[in-house]
Amino acid sequence: MSDDRPKTQYYTAATLDGFIADQDHSLDWLFQFGAEGTPDYPDFIRRVGAVAMGSSTYEWVLRHLSQSDGGKAQPWPYTQPCWVFTTRSLPSVPGGDIRFVRGDVAPVHRAMLEAAGGKNVWLVGGGDLVGQFHDRGLLDEITVTIAPVTLGAGKQVLPRVITTPPLELMSSEVYGPFVQLRYAVHPRA
Repeated sequence: MSDDRPKTQYYTAATLDGFIADQDHSLDWLFQFGAEGTPDYPDFIRRVGAVAMGSSTYEWVLRHLSQSDGGKAQPWPYTQPCWVFTTRSLPSVPGGDIRFVRGDVAPVHRAMLEAAGGKNVWLVGGGDLVGQFHDRGLLDEITVTIAPVTLGAGKQVLPRVITTPPLELMSSEVYGPFVQLRYAVHPRA
C-alpha cells in the first residue's frame, strides 16, 4: 500500500477483550487513564481531512462535550468536515461542519475523499459503520490501541469476519500501559 495516496483509516482504542465501549456506550474504562491520548495522535490528526462516525458515537461526543468542567460546553473537536451516518434527526453543533447522511457508505466515501483534499479519512466509529466500509472494500488501515482492561461485553471493535486475506501487521508500539497495533487491510480476492 502506497503511503502517498489518501487512506481510509479506523483509529480507535479498545479493551483487551475487544470492545470500544461498554453496553451503555460509555468510555469511562478508557478515561481512567487520562484524556491526553497517545503521542502519535497529533501527527495522525494532522493527516486527516475528513471524519465519519455513526450516530451512537456522535451522541457520545455530544454528551462528552456538554460535560466539561465549569459547566461550559466544549467546542466541536474537529476542524475537518464530519459525516454522521444516522437514520434519525440529531442536533448539530455550532461551529462544526457536520453532514448527516444515511444509506450506502460508497457514495458518501467518494464525497469524503473529495472534501479531504488529498488527506486521509478517519472512521471514528462505531465498529458496525467501519464494517460497512470494509464490506465495500473502502477500509485501508486499522489502528487499535489496546488498554489493559476487560469489559466482558459491549460494543465490538469490528463486528466482521476478516480471515482471507488476513490483516497485515504494519507496526506495534508501546505507549505506557497501552499497546498500539496498526494493520493494513487488503481487499478480498
